[in-house]
Amino acid sequence: MTAPSITLTRLDVQRLERLIDSLDDTLPGVIALQTELDRADTVVGHDEVPADVVTMNSRVHCREEGSGKDYHLTLVYPKDANADEGKISILAPVGSALLGLKVGQHIDWPAPGGKTLKLTLLEVESQPANGGDFPE
Repeated sequence: MTAPSITLTRLDVQRLERLIDSLDDTLPGVIALQTELDRADTVVGHDEVPADVVTMNSRVHCREEGSGKDYHLTLVYPKDANADEGKISILAPVGSALLGLKVGQHIDWPAPGGKTLKLTLLEVESQPANGGDFPE
């Protein structure tokens, strides 16, 4: 499957590249994140990002197509990750895959046991970049 085109903000790219530089670049999550940053089609200012694009600290609503199960997730930096609260690290496979997605696009989500789940982005419920809130 070809990965969908993605849009990133310059601020997210700068912060995530700093994060990558601070970590062991052989860790799987680091490699996947760098791959996502490298393939971004569009990089815009944080004040120019469309409201339907996933940025860091965005809260999203997505659905796993196989089961029909809905997820409400917040994409966060590793230090803020908390699965019980739906806060998914950018270094988790689903985290780096969600970054830059636009509503209506879908990703293949590697699941435990070697299965691949298809996740469709239904809504960006909140996006700090769009609201002028830029937590790191």
